[in-house]
Amino acid sequence: MTSRITHWINGKPWDGPAARTGDVYDPATGQVSGHVDFASQSEVDAAVAAAAAAFPAWRDASLAKRSNVLFKFRELLAARKSELAAIVTAEHGKVLDDAAGEVQRALEAVEFACGIPHLLKGGFSENVSTKVDVYSIQQPLGVVAVISPFNFPAMVPLWFIPNAIACGNTVVLKPSEKDPSASIFIAELLAEAGLPDGVLNVLHGDKVAVDGLLEHRAVKAVSFVGSTPIARYVYETGTRHGKRVQALGGAKNHMVVLPDADLDLAADAAVSAGFGSAGERCMAISVVVAVDPIGDELVEKIASRMAALHIGDGRRTGCEMGPLVTRAHRDRVESYVEAGVASGATLAVDGRGHPVDGAVEGFWLGPTLFDRVNTDMSIYTDEIFGPVLSVVRSPSYDEALELVNSNPYGNGTAIFTNDGGAARRFQNEVEVGMVGVNVPIPVPVGYYSFGGWKDSLFGDTHAYGTHGIHFFTRSKVVTNRWLDPSHGGVNLGFPRNV
Repeated sequence: MTSRITHWINGKPWDGPAARTGDVYDPATGQVSGHVDFASQSEVDAAVAAAAAAFPAWRDASLAKRSNVLFKFRELLAARKSELAAIVTAEHGKVLDDAAGEVQRALEAVEFACGIPHLLKGGFSENVSTKVDVYSIQQPLGVVAVISPFNFPAMVPLWFIPNAIACGNTVVLKPSEKDPSASIFIAELLAEAGLPDGVLNVLHGDKVAVDGLLEHRAVKAVSFVGSTPIARYVYETGTRHGKRVQALGGAKNHMVVLPDADLDLAADAAVSAGFGSAGERCMAISVVVAVDPIGDELVEKIASRMAALHIGDGRRTGCEMGPLVTRAHRDRVESYVEAGVASGATLAVDGRGHPVDGAVEGFWLGPTLFDRVNTDMSIYTDEIFGPVLSVVRSPSYDEALELVNSNPYGNGTAIFTNDGGAARRFQNEVEVGMVGVNVPIPVPVGYYSFGGWKDSLFGDTHAYGTHGIHFFTRSKVVTNRWLDPSHGGVNLGFPRNV
């Protein structure tokens, strides 16, 4: 029996009929596991109206109350993180250990937002003129929208929601329709933690829901993570309708391996970063740049590790990589394997024949490795978003750097070397937002911020961390003069913050 996944509006499941629905699949079996409601414009209006009605009281809630809700949510999430990981695995397909890691990184973002009383401190200048003081304050925007992708159904919403509500905003979340249940689990936990009705609303659906949020007059800001074409659309549409927008797009992340690198470490990293979560990560390594003369040895080491990978149902013990999220996406990624062969790249490992520990109907594609890839091939130019790794040979560091810098994407990159000078030069010269030195996936910890350059980011502000606080607030400067002191009367009790 399949379940119905509906919207979460004003603190409870939406009880209205659905004009349209979509199927939700278990990627490991290929079977329908549920049906998700697709929002119409009237449901978009209802979710935004609930958020708008909740905003005045939540804006005026004390920082102590807001942080208490977040501390309680953090406690509940930590206690039930295995449940959320199981939901992610069931609908996305990533293995349980990977899903648990996703939830743990989400907890980091929640923990950062718990410090909101410190993060919202303003500035103060006394007596700028005679008996005149000036100070700055940070205030919330109002109703904000979060549009999140399928590949991190728990982590990405929690990049944005904790900071947004900590700052006093109310939120409408539009998760991916491919794996929507994690968002409802998060909404329920926040309600249990004491978040007032309407502060967080969850709206399922497709382009109708997205456009409804982008065009709604009451929505003040939009946070988005997804592919570059959609990120550009979200940015252009949202800003055209007067909204503040941060739209994080796609990537083609390069890992440069210099001749002095530890090749065993580099090979381990390439396999881990290339095929974790079946390559469905915007920070996945999809291109290894092997600087002469280590190409042959490095390819051999990567291929030998790929052969030993255990591919299968993420709920089974020992599986290291699961299926892709949908049949259509699996077929799209598989078409790139065919395109790579047709373009003349060397197919060093063909994932289409990799043994699978799972139902034959699952959306499987094993890890695939191409060698001697040229920059005009589609397997190099396109964001494949699957378990396909390309090796490009480079004669020198300078040409490897130019390869990375000339790419239209600028999300993440890594360099593997034992030369500190080369690493320092690389981090200075590379035109990418996040850099790893002997670290293949340099996703920043929760108190820094996540975001790329070039076509990987539309807008000026990165996600979470201090950038997140900046995005979800606007500054106000107050100049005042008080001619007479005020007196509040005697109270010998210890002062309390409520």
